[in-house]
Amino acid sequence: QVNLVESGGGSVQAGGSLTLSCEASGLPISKHCLGWFRQAPGKEREGVATISWPGSRTYLHESVKGRFTISQDEAPSSMKMMYLRMNHLKPEDTAKYYCAAALGRLCSGGPQANEFSWWGQGTQATVSS
Repeated sequence: QVNLVESGGGSVQAGGSLTLSCEASGLPISKHCLGWFRQAPGKEREGVATISWPGSRTYLHESVKGRFTISQDEAPSSMKMMYLRMNHLKPEDTAKYYCAAALGRLCSGGPQANEFSWWGQGTQATVSS
């Protein structure tokens, strides 16, 4: 049973920074893909960033390249932390951010929500202009 718990959301002004954390437990010590998705009111959930284990190959959505960074604990463990460092935040980054996990495979290309079986409850990030 995989459990994902997000933290670190909050309210900031445009240009500010936030770091989101995802505590993942129950992960198998085999290849998997962890990701961050976000959903704004009235919009579909979109994949923001993903990172594979092992290897830490990353993907960033075009809209966040140069501003966001995804990282994770690399040591083999059933429990790990994953992070999303968000710099130069814009009002359009306002959304609820979700941590997600897909087991048995590495990440590939732009992530689709239906590829991920495990989800956290989300953490809200609000950016004011």
